[in-house]
Amino acid sequence: MNNNLDKQLHHQAVQRALALGRGADPTSLTELTQLLAMPSAEIRRLAASAIGKLAAFGADASIAVRALVPAALHDPHPQAQQYALKALKAYGSAAHDHLHDLDDLAANERVKDYIRRAAHSAAQAIREAVRLEEHQARHRCIRCGREVTMDEHTRSQQAFQRTFCDACFDEVFLDRRNFDTKVELNKTIVAKAGALVQSDGERLIADWLAAHNIAFRYDERFRILSGHAVRPDFYLPEFDVYIEYWGMDTADYKIGMLKKQQLYQQEGKRLISLYPPDKPRLDAVLRSKLALFGYQVSQSGVGER
Repeated sequence: MNNNLDKQLHHQAVQRALALGRGADPTSLTELTQLLAMPSAEIRRLAASAIGKLAAFGADASIAVRALVPAALHDPHPQAQQYALKALKAYGSAAHDHLHDLDDLAANERVKDYIRRAAHSAAQAIREAVRLEEHQARHRCIRCGREVTMDEHTRSQQAFQRTFCDACFDEVFLDRRNFDTKVELNKTIVAKAGALVQSDGERLIADWLAAHNIAFRYDERFRILSGHAVRPDFYLPEFDVYIEYWGMDTADYKIGMLKKQQLYQQEGKRLISLYPPDKPRLDAVLRSKLALFGYQVSQSGVGER
């Protein structure tokens, strides 16, 4: 394909995105999602803008959100990312599963200020839409089926991202507290950065991250994936990358590992999986796996390619 034809196709795609943006046809969402995947940042920006406009005309919110999220969180061109964030905002509560991602983006000092502001604005709008929707909804306890009050719903959502009546809440809270206590008691190994971790493999990872000036959160609870609360071993907020160290070999552990890996995959999360055989060559493994996400490691830290 010669350059003249490339330019012609680009012009046609730009005009098509503009035309669809001026229309009010929700069925054009399918074509716009295809344009949103084009290599041209201009086309992606126009497609994202058009998808946002379709929210007012009944476009399928789940399809729109699924198409917009990758661009809103990771588009390499800041303006395309900004327009995707604005469009995501228009779909309100349909994007509630991605609030944590938007919060992390809004707090990420590596991105441009206007991207952070757009992420913060989107998160605020989505939270308000969720609040209004929940205020009008009727909810039932997922354990016993009893209809709950709004106070019960709000309390349990804040704690567990699930709906429980007060009686079931107390039982679940006690179970969770016992589990958390058990986890905390297992944190007996001190990493160089001062964090208490549960295994030698996690200690090596924490020490490696600290040595390369990479900020991390260890065993942070309530990052939501597909409605499930998970506790990633490590989360790197500046890069939106998760690290899991799979250090056991029992059948139950492997079942849980596969389920957790599936959740990461379904949500499109950037996951680095590490295993006991990786320990002797941890430096090389982490360098190569971070490079897959576009980050090169030096002694002073990580820089983008």
